[in-house]
Amino acid sequence: MTQFHAPFDVVLNALAAAGEATRLRLLALLAEAELTVTEIVTILGQSQPRVSRHLRLLAEAGLVERHREGSWVFFLMSQHGPAAGFARDIVARLAPGEPLLGADRARLAEVRQARAEQAARYFAAHAANWDELRAMHLPEERVEAAIVDIVGKSPIHALLDLGAGTGRMLELLAPLAARAVGVDQSPQMLAVARARLERAGLRNTQLRQGDIYALPVEPDHYDLVVMHQVLHYLDDPLRAIREATRALRPGGRLLIVDFAPHHEEHLRAAHAHRRLGFAAEEIAGFMQASGLDVALRRDLAPNLSEGGKLTVSIWLGQDRRIITDQLPLTAREVA
Repeated sequence: MTQFHAPFDVVLNALAAAGEATRLRLLALLAEAELTVTEIVTILGQSQPRVSRHLRLLAEAGLVERHREGSWVFFLMSQHGPAAGFARDIVARLAPGEPLLGADRARLAEVRQARAEQAARYFAAHAANWDELRAMHLPEERVEAAIVDIVGKSPIHALLDLGAGTGRMLELLAPLAARAVGVDQSPQMLAVARARLERAGLRNTQLRQGDIYALPVEPDHYDLVVMHQVLHYLDDPLRAIREATRALRPGGRLLIVDFAPHHEEHLRAAHAHRRLGFAAEEIAGFMQASGLDVALRRDLAPNLSEGGKLTVSIWLGQDRRIITDQLPLTAREVA
């Protein structure tokens, strides 16, 4: 087992925080999934004030981290910081067949099932609109094959998906990454994405609610940022691209997938599109103004047999800064 070293006071505080039955159960649960206080209360069968107090102590010790999605707060075992490795060590030493932890995992499975059912209801209510839009361009399989081809097989240390929506890009690309983060403004979409990623068994991903113009992520950190069918919803695409570029580490890449210019005016009312596609020179100008070089552009037009009307364009921009260090590909950890 990999050994982690931390300052004396960090280890002391972590031992004090983890050395209590409920908090140790919490740590084991939060190594499995991101959970809200309400979900934890359901799993543990304890009061909300008691659970909140235990979570606060774990967070203060650096063993647990939290992030907010609107009025909800999600908790997860810490993935970075001096106590993160210590937290992983503690959980790894717990016997897999421990009855108490097994009961907790069973109730966690029930919570996950409830999430999946809620996401399915939401998706079903909106599926007609999404299906209508998909029918207007080439099959997703062609777009996704092109994306995978362009991204290539080089290891990805940290992946960021902006406007994650239902989580499909994370499902497609997170297996290529050591860690992956998806950001979306809609809690309902994040619920759909969370259910999708859990079904896919992806444990290296984390979802965050946030504003695409003020991202809740680390700057200069991600070596691939993806914006898939996002820009046409935005009032200020240049500002969003600049914010995405801010998240890139030196030499990192920005992948943009969106529509080429078209005349389907009804998409403004039916699907809240602000822009009817983007010309190649417009995206190139956005990238150049944001400190990126255009490394590639590819247009995917629907075949006659596919019946679509919209061409999908893919742009790849590269950060101009020179890479001065190589980030190690560590165990699958989440930002």
